[in-house]
Amino acid sequence: MEHINTLFARLETLIGLEAPYLKIAFKMTLTLIAFLAVWFVLRLILSFVERRMKKINLIEIQGPLFKIFRKALFYALALLTGTYLIAQFKLPYVRRIFYSFFIILFAGPVKNFLVVTIRYLQSRVAHKTDTQIDDIAFDLLIRFSDFIIYTVAIIIALDMLGVNVVPFIAGAGVAGVAIGFAAKDTLSNLIAGILLIIDRPFEVGDRIEVWRAPAGSSTWGDVIDIGLRATKIKTTDNIVIIIPNNEIMLRDIINYTHISEKIRVRINIGIAYDADLSKAKKLIMQVAEATEWLVDEPAPKVVVRNFGESSVDLQLRVWIKDARQRMNTISHITDRVKEAFDAEGIEIPYPKRDIHIIQKTA
Repeated sequence: MEHINTLFARLETLIGLEAPYLKIAFKMTLTLIAFLAVWFVLRLILSFVERRMKKINLIEIQGPLFKIFRKALFYALALLTGTYLIAQFKLPYVRRIFYSFFIILFAGPVKNFLVVTIRYLQSRVAHKTDTQIDDIAFDLLIRFSDFIIYTVAIIIALDMLGVNVVPFIAGAGVAGVAIGFAAKDTLSNLIAGILLIIDRPFEVGDRIEVWRAPAGSSTWGDVIDIGLRATKIKTTDNIVIIIPNNEIMLRDIINYTHISEKIRVRINIGIAYDADLSKAKKLIMQVAEATEWLVDEPAPKVVVRNFGESSVDLQLRVWIKDARQRMNTISHITDRVKEAFDAEGIEIPYPKRDIHIIQKTA
């Protein structure tokens, strides 16, 4: 600073400036010219370095990083220039306001750098894993980075101005408690969403049972999104059902594809009491073995479950490759069994009653 003032003094003597205001105007003009000249040179250097770095291609995000660095360097140069100009007027409070303004201004490049870095880590780490926990964690960091960085910057700026920030922080805590009571349902959904992400009772793409499906519509569907407030499930009727996360955490979750896509399907079939049981079982097994999407191991099995009022209740148990074929499997096998029974004379029973008429003579 002293060397710059000495240089300006020599130039003022050389030009012959005597009036104080003319000296200040002269210093301001030369300072602004020097600022523009230095920035022009720095831009040329940065452009040259950036072109060289593109050929090397060290990291994928070097382009966005150069933009952030260029903006931060411009702010730093403007800060130095403004600091020198303010010092000429000897106004300490103006200097505080100026520094506070630049503290908030520098929060922008810091936030951008953090977001770019998080996205880079997300692409290098999160997208290579099977679980979605890390993807959601990175998204949460990106969403809250703005609030955290700018809040810290504002607190530092207020402290720079000499404002006591302790009452504001305490007031913010009280306001947070009040807002928490007012938005307890939203916070409950948020906490439940985080617990869903941690516990992972289901993931995007899993097929689960839906207890809030409209009457008469499909009662299961695929998870298409797990948000912080709610989970979206698309049923097989192409209806998207949005269920709050806190409600999901209170229910039993039936997940058909959590372990694997393979599940067992049970199909109830009844035959008449006087029907040939062995023949009926054989026909049912033939139909099952002819169904292409069943697995060979475990093999299909027919068991007698119960003796009903008018039927012998059988149950076919088969394993299918894809849980999403459950209803198709039940419909297909039921149709084929009906055709086989009709062709072989196996009676499918219906309720029967024997009526005895007793005539009494007087």
